Amino acid sequence: MEGFANLHTPAESAQRGDLPRPVASAAWHALFWLVFANAIGVLLAVLLLAPSLDPLLGEWTYGRWMMVHMNLELYGWASLPLVGFLFRYFGADRGGSAVWCRPVLWVWSAALAVGTLSWLSGHSSGKLFLDWSGYARVLFPVSLIALWLLLVFASVAGRREQIGMLAKVAKIVALLVLFAVPFLIYAKSGSDAYPSVNPDTGGPTGTSQLESSLAIVALLLMIPFGITGRVASKTRIVIVSWIALAAETLLCILMNQGDISHHLPAQYLSLASLLLWLPLVPAYFSAFHWRTETRMWRNALMVWWSALVITGWLLFLPGVLDRFKFTDGLVGHSFVAMAGFASSLLIFVMVQMLGEGGWIFNSPRSFWMWNVSVAAYAVLMTIAGYFEASDPAFTIVPGTARNLLYTLRLITGLAMLIASVEWLRDATKLLNERVSATAEDHVESMA
Repeated sequence: MEGFANLHTPAESAQRGDLPRPVASAAWHALFWLVFANAIGVLLAVLLLAPSLDPLLGEWTYGRWMMVHMNLELYGWASLPLVGFLFRYFGADRGGSAVWCRPVLWVWSAALAVGTLSWLSGHSSGKLFLDWSGYARVLFPVSLIALWLLLVFASVAGRREQIGMLAKVAKIVALLVLFAVPFLIYAKSGSDAYPSVNPDTGGPTGTSQLESSLAIVALLLMIPFGITGRVASKTRIVIVSWIALAAETLLCILMNQGDISHHLPAQYLSLASLLLWLPLVPAYFSAFHWRTETRMWRNALMVWWSALVITGWLLFLPGVLDRFKFTDGLVGHSFVAMAGFASSLLIFVMVQMLGEGGWIFNSPRSFWMWNVSVAAYAVLMTIAGYFEASDPAFTIVPGTARNLLYTLRLITGLAMLIASVEWLRDATKLLNERVSATAEDHVESMA
């Protein structure tokens, strides 16, 4: 693992006076799609309050905009920062390969633009988050292949880097896994892969929830190795964390699979094993060197992680899930997962990688505007879900209580949109300032 510490960190880049431009470009593209997707979210919130406005949109109705909103949040906002991470991890953000990072990002964004037009035109596979069809079904995997080729090129070009054997093996394994992704997305988006509605499953089980949660834990454990180095005195907590992940993975494999009732004690008790990660994740992250600029978002990440694990287990308990399943209550929990935990993780990683350029995310106003709005949204949807469980028509038929909750939700959406616009504005300013400084340096060198 020591080999990872030899990668150029944002702190080292800052000392050399460099802005990691490919990473900054990835952040800009991610923020562009975040603003676009958040604006659509505000539109959807307005339509829920005033359904009579829906016919004014013609064929671009609520259902089509909802599909665009969810896909852009996932494949735009949640994915492009990870592309920046891959640039850094494989060394594509420096040397001769850096010039190809921006074209790859534009191909990715072009695929999202084509996908947006496709979804608004009514083309869809009918599968949640696998809605790629037609030209979009081809173009998006092409963007993934372009990224993979760049990472291979960067790896070959940097093969003389002084990194350990374990780091080299990890890079090879990562490239092999990434190679399969575009082909899997293309195949699974097809109508012959599996049915859009699977009649063989009765919903979430402890096994399925544990599987997805452990995948997130694995991601949390891997991320530090790509962007920073370890604290030598805290090696033990790193080893303990990986052993705990291996043990829980074994537990998950040994559990009953398939259509299993969440009322079985083995299901909700095994899911409770995730509570172990409440203290482990903060302790694990303390075993790495982080820039001081990350402190605000690192703390937010830990708060949202704790909230996600605790509420996720409580909502799965017998009697609770029976009440909140298919209601706005689970919408609120999903919002904590994406807008709270995932967004904090993404921003934290981007601040670490951007070095001194991470200031674009550290405005206290936008920080609190975003996080307080996410918390308020989750509370509002939990309340709405509680009433909806007793009266399924609560969220369908306009009423005073329902309209009040949805109006407040609209306000939280507007606040989050404003925060994301501020981040995009500052990211644009950061890139423009860097371009101007580079041009001036070039002129001076020519003189």
